[in-house]
Amino acid sequence: MDMQKQPYRQPPPPTQQPEGCLVVAIRIPVRIVVFLVVLPVRLLWDAFAAVARFLWRYLVVAVARFLWRYLLTPVGHAVARLLHVLVVVPLIWLYRHLLTPLGHALAWLYARVLTPLGHALLRILEPVARAVAWLLAQLVTALYWTARVLLVLPAAALWRWILAPAGRVLLIVLKEVLDALGLAWRAAGHVARALGRILGTLFRWILLEPARLLHRTVLTPVGHVLRDHLLRPAAQVARAVGRAVRQARADLRRALFGAPSRPPAADRREPVGRDTRTLDG
Repeated sequence: MDMQKQPYRQPPPPTQQPEGCLVVAIRIPVRIVVFLVVLPVRLLWDAFAAVARFLWRYLVVAVARFLWRYLLTPVGHAVARLLHVLVVVPLIWLYRHLLTPLGHALAWLYARVLTPLGHALLRILEPVARAVAWLLAQLVTALYWTARVLLVLPAAALWRWILAPAGRVLLIVLKEVLDALGLAWRAAGHVARALGRILGTLFRWILLEPARLLHRTVLTPVGHVLRDHLLRPAAQVARAVGRAVRQARADLRRALFGAPSRPPAADRREPVGRDTRTLDG
């Protein structure tokens, strides 16, 4: 017979216990005071975090890489070589030539001398050891009951009737303070982000947009007008004046010193006569 599958039922949510008057009376003043204290701290924290990220990205990482590559790594290799020469090699020599023979001698002494001597002493002192152990057990029992009557029972009463209730009250106060701190920190973060967006919008509308509008509507047309009606004609006049000055200078040089002599043109025709060389001979 096929068994029908039972539908999965989620467990009911835990019922929240009603909060006492002490919790309600503590929560709201604590949250207000903590928010007023945490808001400037959160603003300073966000500014410090931004500066720290900038310094870490562009200063600390570069300096650390430089120090690791050019200072710490060579120094580490040098120190490792020095330790190997001054420590490892002497320790190996000491272990091989001193500690190993000494260990063999101590092992022989323990096996041949100390072990038989210990067994003999144990056979002799075994009744005395039992008596001492019984006395120690009785002493420990007496000390235990004395400490229990004089210390443990008063401490348990103090904990049960005084410290535990006071601890519960302090735990409630601490929980509310921590909740208020978390809530105030999150609210201060929202305020800091909103303030940053407002400052960014004001900076854009007060400085960037007027500068962009001034550049687009005033400076660019004025620049085009100056370029088309002043700079280009001035450049053309300057080039014409320069050509006229160079031409006048050339005419004056030609009038004073005459035209420069040209070298005779080279005769590139083939020679004629007996010395003529042809392709055939």
